[in-house]
Amino acid sequence: MTRTATVRTEVADPELVAACVQPDNTTEMTTEVADGSAVVTRIEREDTAGLQSTVDDYVVNLTVAAEVAETARTAAAVADRHTTHQS
Repeated sequence: MTRTATVRTEVADPELVAACVQPDNTTEMTTEVADGSAVVTRIEREDTAGLQSTVDDYVVNLTVAAEVAETARTAAAVADRHTTHQS
């Protein structure tokens, strides 16, 4: 029997975050952007322990990707303000 988990996470830049986590997906994982505001990943594994381990790893990767995307967005906004004030 296959075990499944679906992780839906609302983030500011779901396309970027999804693109960041997808390279780490295994063949049992799919990631997509839903409703233009969320990253949704479905994970399937044959056993509960494997599912838990994969979900744990994914959540760490997702957290890092979301934090990096937010940091980049903040830095870009600061740079834009700095450039605008110098013009």
